[in-house]
Amino acid sequence: MLENAKLVSFVGTRDAGCALSFYRDTLGLKLVEESPFALVFDVNGVMLRVTNVPELNPAKFTVLGWDVPDIANAVRQLAAAGVNFARYPGLEQDADGVWTSPSGAKIAWFQDPDGNTLSLTEF
Repeated sequence: MLENAKLVSFVGTRDAGCALSFYRDTLGLKLVEESPFALVFDVNGVMLRVTNVPELNPAKFTVLGWDVPDIANAVRQLAAAGVNFARYPGLEQDADGVWTSPSGAKIAWFQDPDGNTLSLTEF
């Protein structure tokens, strides 16, 4: 039923100003709307609504991820923009924080200002 519908993604924020700076200025996403309810970004044709919420308990797992062609380059660019990449006990991550999964995919995790976990993956 929904196989031909466009996906809309959501993530919550307690501070729209910090979220705007992070998603637009740090990550380079295109802002298409700003309202009292949400910041709306176009992420390569997919709508991302960063929704204003009064309380937020960030999930303990990745809520948004990007498939990138060169994870080493993407990590370096984001690190230069001030993004800190997470390190997890038990995962062998390289000097940049990239983990190679059993399938061969390379993954790096980071958080937005609200503590939402985001990721980069090179498949």
